[in-house]
Amino acid sequence: MNKRIVILGASQGIGAALVQHFAALPNTEVIALSRNLAKMQAKFQQSNVRSFALDISHNVGTQLKNIGLKGPLDILINNAGLLINKPFESLTHQDLSESYQVNVIGIMEATQALLPALAPNAHIVNISSMGGFQGSQKFAGLAAYSTSKAALCAFTELFAEEYKSGSIHMNCLCLGAVQTEMLQGAFPGYTAPTSPEEMAQFIADFALHSGAYFNGKILPVSSSNP
Repeated sequence: MNKRIVILGASQGIGAALVQHFAALPNTEVIALSRNLAKMQAKFQQSNVRSFALDISHNVGTQLKNIGLKGPLDILINNAGLLINKPFESLTHQDLSESYQVNVIGIMEATQALLPALAPNAHIVNISSMGGFQGSQKFAGLAAYSTSKAALCAFTELFAEEYKSGSIHMNCLCLGAVQTEMLQGAFPGYTAPTSPEEMAQFIADFALHSGAYFNGKILPVSSSNP
């Protein structure tokens, strides 16, 4: 039976690399979700990839209901993210609202909507940031981004507690810098030590093979110290 994998934020960066990685594996079906449907359709030509438009900035449950994904879904990777780099005093209410909606609220709403379709023993992997990992080095300008990514970590622990009597597990990977379009837009000229393809390989392996061993864990994935 095919492993059925859902990836949020699939049109570029790590999300697109995850789609390509999973699609190349035997016996997989990949469901790619992003607001940029045309970009996904142009990138993903494989017969085992289906792409759907999903904008997690609003009406997430209604959009997913209209898409009508049927179970069982084995893996859900919540990779969508918004990175705003601004001095704290310059952040607007809209900056904060959009950051929290995309980085945590929309992901919670998508998880809610997909929960009935998840397979027994499904593994949900939330993609957070080292900026949201307690005790890590923090960077000026990322108050909206890092605090919303920290909220995603808290959601992971709370979900695992609430559903601990079942077999669905949720974990959170806090990634260091990866050379994506989002990073380049926020930090022009900066070169990250890790490519999207390298990080996608790690995430895919974790999603496929570690769900039975971890639940509610917040795991740093970075070579930097701290």
